[in-house]
Amino acid sequence: MPSLPQEGVIQAPSPLNLNTELPYQNTMKKKVRKKKKKEIITANVAGTKFEIVRLVIDEMGFMKTPDEDETSNLIWCDSAVQQEKIAELQNYQRINHFPGMGEICRKDFLARNMTKMIKSRPLDYTFVPRTWIFPSEYTQFQNYVKELKKKRKQKTFIVKPANGAMGHGISLIRNGDKLPSQDHLIVQEYIEKPFLMEGYKFDLRIYILVTSCDPLKIFLYHDGLVRMGTEKYIPPNESNLTQLYMHLTNYSVNKHNERFERDETEDKGSKRSIKWFTEFLQENQHDVAKFWSDISDLVVKTLIVAEPHVLHAYRMCRPGQPPGSESVCFEVLGFDILLDRKLKPWLLEINRAPSFGTDQKIDYDVKRGVLLNALKLLNIRTSDKRRNLAKQKAEAQRRLYGQNSIKRLLPGSSDWEQQRHQLERRKEELKERLAQVRKQISQEEHENRHMGNYRRIYPPEDKTLLEKYENLLAVAFQTFLSGRAASFQRELNNPLKKMKEEDILDLLEQCEIDDEKLMGKTTKHRGPKPLCSMPESTEIMKRQKYYSSDSSYDSSSSSSESEENEKEEYQNKKREEKQVTYNLKQSSHCKLIQQSNSMRRSVSCPRSISAHSPFSGDTRPFSAQQMIPVSRPTSASRSHSLNRASSYTRQLLHSNDSTSSNSQGIILAQ
Repeated sequence: MPSLPQEGVIQAPSPLNLNTELPYQNTMKKKVRKKKKKEIITANVAGTKFEIVRLVIDEMGFMKTPDEDETSNLIWCDSAVQQEKIAELQNYQRINHFPGMGEICRKDFLARNMTKMIKSRPLDYTFVPRTWIFPSEYTQFQNYVKELKKKRKQKTFIVKPANGAMGHGISLIRNGDKLPSQDHLIVQEYIEKPFLMEGYKFDLRIYILVTSCDPLKIFLYHDGLVRMGTEKYIPPNESNLTQLYMHLTNYSVNKHNERFERDETEDKGSKRSIKWFTEFLQENQHDVAKFWSDISDLVVKTLIVAEPHVLHAYRMCRPGQPPGSESVCFEVLGFDILLDRKLKPWLLEINRAPSFGTDQKIDYDVKRGVLLNALKLLNIRTSDKRRNLAKQKAEAQRRLYGQNSIKRLLPGSSDWEQQRHQLERRKEELKERLAQVRKQISQEEHENRHMGNYRRIYPPEDKTLLEKYENLLAVAFQTFLSGRAASFQRELNNPLKKMKEEDILDLLEQCEIDDEKLMGKTTKHRGPKPLCSMPESTEIMKRQKYYSSDSSYDSSSSSSESEENEKEEYQNKKREEKQVTYNLKQSSHCKLIQQSNSMRRSVSCPRSISAHSPFSGDTRPFSAQQMIPVSRPTSASRSHSLNRASSYTRQLLHSNDSTSSNSQGIILAQ
């Protein structure tokens, strides 16, 4: 039996005697994961006096920056901004005004431009009252008055300052001889038979959102304000011409009348909602659908007149930006529209800085919806600034190392070199257009999910109507920028602008085939294939998913967690794809694919994926699938070409695979 250790005798430490009281200390340094900084969308609202704008900014979760901060994601100003300020903006920033929009927002500019467009397309622009600009058209106006006297007719005219606002300086006349010839005025025919409501004359304030001028995108808000006069309407005569509360519908004029009714309900008072007005029309058996269609047509045709000026000014402010790039400008416009007895809309004027005052509850309800839905449609993301910086670095590296640049064609080059050079330029043009189309599809998908009470009126879904508007747009460019916009004309006439993604992919495929012929390679018949220079489908889909998770009105904490999960999932996916690719190389059915030189076309098209599921392809037996025509897809089958390519390859692999594990690996590889 072992003896106990005696006192004072030092015992050697036993190798099994572990001190459980002391904690285990690891000498390895642990990596401390730093928390990602919380990114917040910033907004500079120093340029606005309206409190509703600040309230909506807070509701969106944006952080207001100091007045001198010019790096905010969003900049809001009540007045028009200088072109130099727009030129200094970074691509991730947004400002609420377009350069050149004054061409339709100033009364004299609107009249001048509309007169030119009426001369070119008189049947399409019948919604503008006959207008004269003084002093340049004083003689034409006097001649018109003389013709009326010969016919023993008398009309009323409304006189406005050329650059006035809020109803200041407006008067009615019936004798044109008394007008001064040298004053800067706008003279219009007065619409004497307006549509009345409860005996009062009124007009409509329609809110329009323009999110881009390149390409043009217009949204109409399906609500607004009905602004009524405060005295019962009587057709103008010599005794009541000075009664402006009867003939003018401006809120800034009628609010001073003691008969102005402030009511909190939307169906009473001197200011009501258009939502209530459409219900009123429906109850009285009027065609509401035609009413909104006529309003939309008026708005689109008016902005078509402005588009050449706006696009030209925007390109001057943002040189070097490729066509179709994300716009740094947007604009909320206020259209003032009068209805006559037949409910035909007439354009009175356009406000590029509509009032967002909220004197009444109806103002708050309508204008809050206008602003809130507009900011959601813009899709301002916290990652915009980060992505913009990364893109600038990538472009600088490409310029530095000459990547993706087409070599210049030397003088005296052979026909073969010239043909190769033309093919390379053609492929680059197609790839740029393809990227634009895919980006536009992604933007449209976001807009469709977040339009709220807005509706897209340009480009319209009706192809016949779209063709009509495009013809008007071409006329507008010829009318206003003839001789100054040759590049714009070439862009409008470029057939690629009307092509869908599958059509561009077909053209790219044909370029590859022609390139192989020039290089002397044996071209084999094959179905749709991918291009080596096209992006990986998995990367694009992952990138789109990653960006969509970073939305402006998602919470920052949930978005940061989703970003980490997305990155881990993406890395695991890449490892799985590498393993699956290795297994496929070892399998025998993969060799059959390499021998037939059958390559897949990129399936990164969001439209194709949403329209055609990868598992809804051809379900014919393998023997029947081998009879698929090998000729290039026709235009009738272009819409299914992407799905056909992926399903064809998958079925070819699946038919030779007997085990379920290999079948699963093939689907992952697709």
